Amino acid sequence: MFMFDKATTKFISLLEAFKQDQRGVTAIEYAVIAVAVAAVVIAVFGVGDNPLQGALENAISDVSTQIDTQSTP
Repeated sequence: MFMFDKATTKFISLLEAFKQDQRGVTAIEYAVIAVAVAAVVIAVFGVGDNPLQGALENAISDVSTQIDTQSTP
């Protein structure tokens, strides 16, 4: 019977320590933030005709053209 009491006490102690541990909570919070960021990126740069995507592509194309023009001797 003594061994059962000792095991029960140890189990309850481990359960209390697990309940107080906050490390997993932080990982879950980061995962939720990552999903939110991914949703925003998909909403902004998603599939289809997107004005922001077109503006960025035009700006990159203009910069590339300017670099090519300036580097040509």
